[in-house]
Amino acid sequence: MSNNTINIDVHHVTRVEGHGNIVVDINKGQINKVQWQVPEAPRFFEAMVVGRSYKELATITSRICGICSIGHTFASLKATEAALGISISEQTRILRELLLHGETLQSHILHVCYLAVPDLVRQPSVIPLATSHKEVVLLVTKLHRLANELCEIIGGRTTHPIRARLGHFSMLPTKKELEELRTRLTDSVNDLKTLAEFVGTLAGEIPDYTRETEYLSLTYKPEYAFYDGDITTTDIDKTIPVDDYKSVVNEFVVEQSTAKYGKFNRGSFMVGALARYNNNYKQLTPLSATVGKSLGLDGINYNPYMNSIAQVVECVFAVERSIAHVEWLLDQKLEKQVPEIKLKAGRGASAVEVPRGILFHDYEYNDKGICTKANCVIPTNLNHNNIQLDMDKMVPEYMDKGEKELGFLLEMLVRAYDPCISCSTHYLDVKFI
Repeated sequence: MSNNTINIDVHHVTRVEGHGNIVVDINKGQINKVQWQVPEAPRFFEAMVVGRSYKELATITSRICGICSIGHTFASLKATEAALGISISEQTRILRELLLHGETLQSHILHVCYLAVPDLVRQPSVIPLATSHKEVVLLVTKLHRLANELCEIIGGRTTHPIRARLGHFSMLPTKKELEELRTRLTDSVNDLKTLAEFVGTLAGEIPDYTRETEYLSLTYKPEYAFYDGDITTTDIDKTIPVDDYKSVVNEFVVEQSTAKYGKFNRGSFMVGALARYNNNYKQLTPLSATVGKSLGLDGINYNPYMNSIAQVVECVFAVERSIAHVEWLLDQKLEKQVPEIKLKAGRGASAVEVPRGILFHDYEYNDKGICTKANCVIPTNLNHNNIQLDMDKMVPEYMDKGEKELGFLLEMLVRAYDPCISCSTHYLDVKFI
């Protein structure tokens, strides 16, 4: 047994969105504390939308996150549409899926290349890679720009889309824009292959760590689920309607976190790219499946560090599906389709897959279209519990490596989850004295 004395106190893990701390206290081999802490002040977006018109909610809730603003927009629109009985056309659905794939590419490229890869080459940031791996950094910048411009063409701007409205799009892309976008997306396939090959050269640096857990995501018979679907996990052989999401996420609070935790069949579950992959890998497009196998993803995988690899696979998937969607749109005569909205009292719940995992929005409206109750369940707050249990298992297994290396592996673990910590803080325990 190790006689190590280790004290790790990482105040605000770097290369993640928001503030999270890692605390480990080991005295002569005796583990006294292992904690993943979320100290940020809650943001209470649910309270902000109560009393607001149904027309305003998507605009407000898209501001929950500057990285997943498109996903929040669609979760919000879908929840309101469910409450008010609004149906969307195939054209609107395809445009929304295309925009969601743009956000997936945008976010995954950012995380994998700027935030995760530096760990694999033992650098503190991406800046040294601009010298040591200049061509790769230029390639990544090109792919990121493509994703940004796809979102701008379809959504009206790179973040916080202004064209996506209840039941329709207020402005449609032109044929010329779509043709140019198709060419750029097609050209990007070789760039993604090159990126996957580069990541493959670093795969040996991924820690050989596993912890079997439950993986939670949407699933959808027609294809690998992002926009539509029902809830499933790797522990069940059925699907659960999105309306019944509370029975699955089972949120609860803990002392060291201002973000809620979740659990279902086990002590925790994981959401995100690896969870989507584990539940839906048989529905990947041909090239994305090939890339996955080349990078070590060939069936269910229990290594949380492989979440970043699953993101690379989803980048390829997003581009393949985007090409197909653009080709479909080019074959249509695009027309503005503004639905008639009849106000009524009702409740609507929705789910979409955003880069960090399954996202839920749930609203209740009165007969004047005013929101009376709202609930948003953020992917990162569903992952906090799994991060904690990963650390609980990892610390005794790796403490013989010493304080510096253990600290690095724990920080790398947090970054592998690609957390959006600020978005997840929805709880505050106030003690009056």
